[in-house]
Amino acid sequence: MKKRKKAETEQAKSMEAAALAKQPEAKWEDLSISNDFLFGKVMQDAELCKELLILPELDIDHVEYPELQKTIKEDFEAKGIRLDAYVNDGKGTVYDIEMQAVTSKYLPRRTRYYQSMIDLQLVNKGQDYDTLNDSYIIFICLSDLFGKGRYRYSFENICKEDMEVMLNDGAKKIFLNADGKKGDISEELKAFLDYVAGRPSEDAFVKKLESAVEKAKKNRKWRREYMTLLMRDRENQKIGKEIGKIFGAISVQRPTPFRGRNYNETTGEVRLNRRTGKNIFKRSRMIFTYDS
Repeated sequence: MKKRKKAETEQAKSMEAAALAKQPEAKWEDLSISNDFLFGKVMQDAELCKELLILPELDIDHVEYPELQKTIKEDFEAKGIRLDAYVNDGKGTVYDIEMQAVTSKYLPRRTRYYQSMIDLQLVNKGQDYDTLNDSYIIFICLSDLFGKGRYRYSFENICKEDMEVMLNDGAKKIFLNADGKKGDISEELKAFLDYVAGRPSEDAFVKKLESAVEKAKKNRKWRREYMTLLMRDRENQKIGKEIGKIFGAISVQRPTPFRGRNYNETTGEVRLNRRTGKNIFKRSRMIFTYDS
């Protein structure tokens, strides 16, 4: 059962990646606030970033060191993450704000991973756990991940046996849904979500964002950076396709090179060390030469 579920999960991930790859590449001039790159650039403005954090339970005087697309990678083996906007309110609480144009069922697990990586950045070796900052991870989504029609979904760790008992680990996760229809949120937040979804709004904060977006799109340096990232993404997609061909060719021409402790016959997964990886690419060069 577990093996079948794992295989289904991997298939779903492959389908999700294929869907992302088929999405049309937006021209720089056509980008909106829902583009994560442009969103991160606009959030470099500390005042706009502060105004965005308009949730009723937050009491933010100012925002410190907004970081655009902050990259975190703890070690060589770990999967790195790039945060859209990572800020501190000066009172010990940190906020990671993510713009999510494509909604995936794996977003909740991504928040779990983001939380762990952020926590590793916040506590140094030898420090006590009570120095760990409170944190909010906020995902702004264009569609409804949970399908309940709410503008906002908020999560904290609570005891299942007694709902009045809170874990109080300081970690909160919030999903904002631009396609929401119900829920008690402020008019300002609703206007912002309308703007994210592409609906017109006369809200004062939205007007500031519109102005900031237009100004950002006139920045030639940012435009070059965006185009460079697009080119890098295209190259990564090509590499992914080539690697797929490599493994496909190997599986046909050399059906048993990985039998042993590194090969899972049920899922077809191969655990590669550095030597095995080098051998694969040596073989792949011969295979591609032969196929062409």
